Order: sequence, then structure tokens, then C-alpha cells
Amino acid sequence: MQLYNTLSAEERAIMIDDAGKQRLTLSFYAYAQISNPTQFRNELFLAWNSLEVLGRIYVASEGINAQLSLPADNFYAFKDSIEVYDFMKGIRLNIAVEQDDHSFLKLTVKVRDKIVADGLVDETFDVTNIGIHLKAKEFNELLEDPNTIVVDMRNHYESEIGHFTKAIKPDVDTFRESLPIIEEQLAEHKQDKKLLMYCTGGIRCEKASAYFKHKGFENVYQLEGGIIEYTRQVKAEGLESKFIGKNFVFDHRLGERITDDIVSQCHQCGEPCDVHTNCVNEGCHLLFIQCDSCKEKMEGCCSTECVSVIHLPEEEQKAIRRGIKNGNKIFKKGKSDVLTFKNNEETHSVFVAEKPSRSAGTAVKKEPKVKKVYIGKGTHFFPKPSIGQFLIEENEIKIGDTILIKGSTTGEQKVVIEQMLVNDLAQEKAVSGDTCTFKLPFRIRLSDKLYKVLD
Repeated sequence: MQLYNTLSAEERAIMIDDAGKQRLTLSFYAYAQISNPTQFRNELFLAWNSLEVLGRIYVASEGINAQLSLPADNFYAFKDSIEVYDFMKGIRLNIAVEQDDHSFLKLTVKVRDKIVADGLVDETFDVTNIGIHLKAKEFNELLEDPNTIVVDMRNHYESEIGHFTKAIKPDVDTFRESLPIIEEQLAEHKQDKKLLMYCTGGIRCEKASAYFKHKGFENVYQLEGGIIEYTRQVKAEGLESKFIGKNFVFDHRLGERITDDIVSQCHQCGEPCDVHTNCVNEGCHLLFIQCDSCKEKMEGCCSTECVSVIHLPEEEQKAIRRGIKNGNKIFKKGKSDVLTFKNNEETHSVFVAEKPSRSAGTAVKKEPKVKKVYIGKGTHFFPKPSIGQFLIEENEIKIGDTILIKGSTTGEQKVVIEQMLVNDLAQEKAVSGDTCTFKLPFRIRLSDKLYKVLD
């Protein structure tokens, strides 16, 4: 009886591509009293493994916290698998704003002490005594109330790339840090202000609202379903989005675009940018914000030291990594001393990396930038015929054009269009609003952007 993942991420990615099935990325949580978390964990793994569910799931005696993906065809079977448990009947499933078949590549179900680490040791604290849930329209209205204090319950690297207007954004690395800080800062407003909180999917606010009620705050509110559900309701009801920028997510996408606002800066040069990445040096893997220009100059690394490492033979890199524990460094999330702009805003220069050689280092020559215009985004890839599908959002393309397909995994790929289907018919040209497909020698992702290269 298999109770653990046995495939590597690479093997799983190939299986996903070969299957050719559209996958859904979703998340959910539930607080409940679970008497035997290990047994609960094993039951979930057995049920979900057969449904091709992949993701990161935590269970504890206080409930479940899940972020996962699954074939769209298996969605209702998946719902049936969780609704055999009374506390998950009718549970809200937060469907991701942007979909990507490769959002998760392993099924990991872990038993934890708590589904949200809060650092609290207080037997009188009742996690089920929560604040008032608000839908998007109600949340927007309360934001405008002068007696409202809105607090972002996420970590600094999440709120940095997107947040609600007027929100207090604690400069913290973890949820457990934020609770005492917020309580201290707002102690004098326990009775006279409305405390309005939000997070990614609602799970942190659920616990935070109960905590602040426990600490004597009388008017506690939370955004139902978090930013994910808020965005869905805003689109469905035609509301104004008071959230600006991107919503940080904890899978390989690292963010979902909510509005076109860029509210953060590249951590290396200071240019407007909200693209999180991990340093490509496997011995570092630091999470930080990096623009395309710095990505090119620094070869995807956070520092010149890491650039030097990635050019060493693989065995030497492994030797360097051996025995080094980088957990704390990885989760500094943009506060590393090596990030020139982030930690010294008077220094706006970026180091041009030098590739090491056995004799002498030679400066990397910067390639001329490709002149291009934005066309649209990837919407699907059909593995067997190797065909990419794109939605044309701006401008136009035609047969004979050179296009550039760009993405964090795909890199930058130039292709000349020789044949093209537009809205399922052979056409010479595609314009804004059209869906076009053409053969490609590589796989595209849903996060990939399509550009036309200008002469």
C-alpha cells in the first residue's frame, strides 16, 4: 500500500504532459477536531493519489490546510472524497486565478502540530470563535469606513508585490510574528475601531480573528476566502478591485496577476518589478524580486558569488552544498545582504557577473535587447501534436512574423510563424480577441507571454 510520493518532479512533469489533461489548481482549509491526524493523513493520500492529485497538504488535530492541483476531469470525484468527512461537506474550494498544469509536481501530505504555525500555547484560546466573514462588496464598503483599520495578515514578501489600499502591512517573516506585533500596535483601539483583516485564502485570518477576539478586540472582521475568493467575486460582480498588484501564491508560479499595478521594485536595481524568483544556485535558492535585465546580467542569481558557483562542475557544486543548512537563508525572502537595492537604496547599480574560468574571468557581454510588442498570453498546450495556444490581447500577428515566447520556465524562445489556426480555422492573421494555435518545438506554460519581434 503506497502512502508516499515515489516519483521525482521531472518524472511527474513528463507524465502530466503526456496525459494532455487540463489541471485545476485550488486551495481550501478547515478547522476541526481531528482525533487521529495520522490515520486521516493516510486516508487522504490513498484517496487522492488514485485521482492524480498533486500538492502540499498539512493536517493536524486542529484541521486541514491544502494547496493542490488535479485533472479537471476528476474534480467531482475529488469533492466526493472530501465530503465523506462531515466537517468538509459543502466546503468552499478556492480556484486559482491563473491556472498552470505544473503548479504542483508531487503529492505531499504531512502531519503537523498545527495547520498554521502560531507559536501560541494557551488552552483557553478557542480557534473556532472567529470574526465576521465579509464578501467582496461588504469588504470594499468597510474599507471606506473611517473607523476601520485594515491589516494584511501575510508576510512582508507577500504584501510587497500586492495589497489592499490603506492596509497596514507588518514587516514580518512569519505569521506567528505578526500576532503580538499587531496586538501591541492596535491595543488602544480594541473597542473604538473595526479590525478588518485579509490573507491569501482565509486560513490565517480565521485563526487571527479568533486570536484578536480572545485578546479583547470587540469588532473583528475578515475577508471570506481571502484574496483568491475576493478576486473571483470582483470579476463576477463587476466590482472595483481595491486590491492592487499581484497575489503571492505558494507554488512554482509565485504570484497571480490581479491588477496591472506594479507596486514593488527589483531587489537588485530598483526598477519597477513584481516577479519573484529563486536564485538558480541550488545551494542558495534565495527568494527575491528580479527584473528581466538583472536576470540576464546575473544569470538568474542573487549575487556574483552565486554566479561563480553555477559555473562550477556539478560535482563541485554538490560538494559546496553538502552539509550546509540553508533553510533560514532561503526563507529570509528578500532580506539577504547580497541584494543591492533592497538593502541599500542609495546604491542602484547592478553588478555585471563574470564567468569564472581556469585562467582568468571575462566580463559577460550584454546582448542587445530585442525590440518587441506584447501580443497575448498562453492558454493551453497540446502535448501530442506539440501545439501551443494563445489568446491575442493586443496588436496582431501574421504568417511570416517572428514571435518571442517568454516565461520563467520557458525562458525566451524565438519562432517564425509558418502556419497558424485562428479560432480553429487556417488564417493568415490573428488580431485582438482571437485564439490562435501553431506548432512549437517546445512546451509552453500558461504563464508564458507572447510578443512580436520588431525589425
